[in-house]
Amino acid sequence: MRILVTGGAGFIGSCVADTLIGAGHDVRILDVLLPAAHPAYPSGRPGYSADLDLRVADVRDRSAVATALSGVEAVVHQAAMVGLGTGATDLPDYVGINDLGTAVLLEAMADAGVGRLVVAGSMVVYGEGRYLCRRHGAVRPGPREEADLAAGVFEPRCPHCAALLTPGAVEEDAPLDPRNVYAATKVAQEHLASAWARMTGGAAIALRYHNVYGPRMPRDTPYAGVASLFRSALERGIAPRVFEDGGQRRDFVHVADVAEANRAALAATDRPGFRAYNVASGQVHTVGEMARALADALGGPEPVVTGEYRLGDVRHVTASPDRAAAELGFRARWDFEAGMKEFAAAPLRG
Repeated sequence: MRILVTGGAGFIGSCVADTLIGAGHDVRILDVLLPAAHPAYPSGRPGYSADLDLRVADVRDRSAVATALSGVEAVVHQAAMVGLGTGATDLPDYVGINDLGTAVLLEAMADAGVGRLVVAGSMVVYGEGRYLCRRHGAVRPGPREEADLAAGVFEPRCPHCAALLTPGAVEEDAPLDPRNVYAATKVAQEHLASAWARMTGGAAIALRYHNVYGPRMPRDTPYAGVASLFRSALERGIAPRVFEDGGQRRDFVHVADVAEANRAALAATDRPGFRAYNVASGQVHTVGEMARALADALGGPEPVVTGEYRLGDVRHVTASPDRAAAELGFRARWDFEAGMKEFAAAPLRG
């Protein structure tokens, strides 16, 4: 199958492209090579994939997207601006790249008669994860109050009785509750993909990635993942700075597993309609545990728990991987401890 991978020169996209090539697919890549995510390559282009058909263009460029779709049977849409960014000045770029870019792509797919789509979603669409209150059962806490955060009270409270809550694993049918601009754009991407599937009779699958780590992560940018930031600090002999109390619960999933989830999802796009899946390991670890695992693997200084916080961050979000296992036949293979040891020595970008 000939597949267009948007953002296919990036961290996750390049691993997806390599996995699809390894599975025998003919892969074409569309990537604008944003400086925030890509260093200045000596050759002018990255060389991750053995058979790299790279079109350097913006996903918002209608003409370039239409040309890249020529002869394509399916699209794996990874192109996006990620992370919390640097402030309000990032707002137009997040909305433009993530949402307008997706709309341009979907329009071009409809014109070209391409009816199979896998889109990179994110756990951020859930906001806070699943919580239980002893008195009120399953509840959806609102955004944490800045006064609580400043006082070191990081756990969300029950919206009915203000009691502290017990976190659990979120499933795909949970209400979407974006807590920052990036999250809002990822929700919009899913809605656009769902509307496109209804309008065209196409098949769209959104893969809600949890905390992805692994080789080729970008280093030292405002858009890098926390695992990359911690590792970069340790390589400089600096203790990782862990926000809040380090107890934030996350699901860390290796990029090789994410790439395999994309391959499995692509095989399921023979069924029309829209469907979302968590892409997660099913293993719960805290941000503090991840920092310590990297420090141990690199022999670096112990992490420093700072008590600092960022408005818009969520406290806990971990996922059930059961739907992906049952419907896509996908389960993550990488164990947390082995993955962190591998990541500590893996090449980064930048």
